[in-house]
Amino acid sequence: MATKIVNGTIKTLDGQIRVYYDGYWLRHYEVPHNLAYKKELIDQLTRRVFRHTEPGINTPGNRLEAVREAYNNTEDPAQKRVLAAMLAGALLNRGSEILTKVVELEEIGVIIQSNNELLRECGRCFMGALEYGKYIHPLHGHEELDELWGEPFKAFTMPVGQFLETRYLKMVHAIKAIELVADTLSTLFAASEKLFPGIPEQLSELKDSAKLAIETIRSDPEIIKIWPRLIGAKDKLEAFEPIVMDESSHREYTMAKRGAQLLNDGAELIVDICSLRIPKPKSTAAFIERCQEYSKRYLERYKKAS
Repeated sequence: MATKIVNGTIKTLDGQIRVYYDGYWLRHYEVPHNLAYKKELIDQLTRRVFRHTEPGINTPGNRLEAVREAYNNTEDPAQKRVLAAMLAGALLNRGSEILTKVVELEEIGVIIQSNNELLRECGRCFMGALEYGKYIHPLHGHEELDELWGEPFKAFTMPVGQFLETRYLKMVHAIKAIELVADTLSTLFAASEKLFPGIPEQLSELKDSAKLAIETIRSDPEIIKIWPRLIGAKDKLEAFEPIVMDESSHREYTMAKRGAQLLNDGAELIVDICSLRIPKPKSTAAFIERCQEYSKRYLERYKKAS
């Protein structure tokens, strides 16, 4: 009887240290479990979240009181919403800046206890950022902003090991979403090989490179090989043109056009999930529904006509 592998199990496989979570052996990186690393982690998470929000809200921490005053004195609902978003940005930056100073003090030997007023104020800033973050408009869908905006606060409040465990689990869910999108598309286009020759193989390359990119941190030298492989696979799929004969019917022309768009959107979704390193369940479910509609509308009739 097979022994069940416990989440968090670390093992060397093919010369590489891996950690197990929910059926997947992911790359494992040793990190220090101290305040300095936590500060570095929060900096990374803060930069990432601002890349996916509306422009103008990355407000410096030293503008916090000015933005708060403007927010309190503004009556116009539209402007108040924007000021609330700017206030969230200022609070997030202020919390990060306070943490930077605490780390600098510890580096010169001044130990700051967890109940120190500086750390308490830092926590209040992150909590305020979380509260006002609901007023921020994302660049894309709300689901990734909801996931990303709370991560700096989680990184501050959780022990490093516990927070990293949540990240590994999100990576696993992201990988599963990528597999679902790629495999669904592969099944679709395997059924129309004449119009879309070689597509299942290209999707397999996109899926494999995306899974590698998700589990590889950006500072790992391997990313120099992995990221170009991923984007190259995506670009190749987006440049693909279906093979449509001159005598093809209008339905086949439409099927080819819609199929190519589905491929482009699927490749974009896979890379987006990979870049964010979080699952996008709503976007993934909506895309799978589009694939099912495409299959019913075109593929079932195409099979009968072939």
